[in-house]
Amino acid sequence: QLDYCASLKNLETVSGKENYKFIQGDICESDFIKQLFETEKIDIVLHFAAQTHVDLSFWHALEFTYVNVYGTNVLVAAAHEANVEKFVYVSTDEVYGGSTDEEFDESSPKRPTNPYASSKAAAECFVQSYWERFQFPVVITRSSNVYGPHQYPEKVIPKFISLLQQNRKCCIHGSGLQRRNFLYATDVVEAFLTVLKEGKPGEIYNIGTNFELSIAQLAKELIHLIKKTSSESEMEHWMDYVKDRPTNDLRYPMNSEKMHNLGWRPKVPWKEGIMKTIEWYRENFHNWKNSEKALEPFPVTESFAQLGGP
Repeated sequence: QLDYCASLKNLETVSGKENYKFIQGDICESDFIKQLFETEKIDIVLHFAAQTHVDLSFWHALEFTYVNVYGTNVLVAAAHEANVEKFVYVSTDEVYGGSTDEEFDESSPKRPTNPYASSKAAAECFVQSYWERFQFPVVITRSSNVYGPHQYPEKVIPKFISLLQQNRKCCIHGSGLQRRNFLYATDVVEAFLTVLKEGKPGEIYNIGTNFELSIAQLAKELIHLIKKTSSESEMEHWMDYVKDRPTNDLRYPMNSEKMHNLGWRPKVPWKEGIMKTIEWYRENFHNWKNSEKALEPFPVTESFAQLGGP
């Protein structure tokens, strides 16, 4: 759809390849999606398309519901009609809600605490129903936070990196004690390739990592690497605590044993992944025309384009 967070510059390195084709369109437009399946002879679907920014979801809950739930419904219905071999729905660890100690496995109940996570949980139910009703080969994945080059800088890691590279402070919501698990992008790609090959229809797979940092620790790591300081007072100078979002889950501990049994484990160490990411943003922050907007402590995007109903 090329929404505010998209940039075709991210695809320049593959745009010349024979097995690549970019078609701009909206998953909420059922005629377009139906035609796409008819003309492109699609046999496998990896469904990543979604509104994903949690902070924004509190202000635009209806739009998140429309894109993430209705859009998924349109896509899975068209894929089923086209009789595709496998439909992978990319969900999130946030559908579980927060936990300080209990580790979530794939059978844990869904208890989402923000509109983004709620819309992803609802979409999962639609996808799952196609397995229950038609034995349509769907697979659902729930992943930890992903980081790496090419990510729109509204997300916490590229946001902090870009702020520090512009000599601005990291804006930390609330206490900064909320902890997040971070997976490097290439590890997640390997996970999806594994699911495509080995994932069983009707199953759910957690794609997680044991690597966990609090948001305050994350800021300090990045300050240390970008500002070359280990002094506590100097680090504090680069941290700006702002008010918290309406709900902010403390942790999302996930058990990924099921993925390990398929032969996947994360490989990229944090130090290697974060250095590659820092380098990339030094050169490519302006890949998006509105990237400066992404660095505000809270979303300042205009309301999404007026959405027509289904």
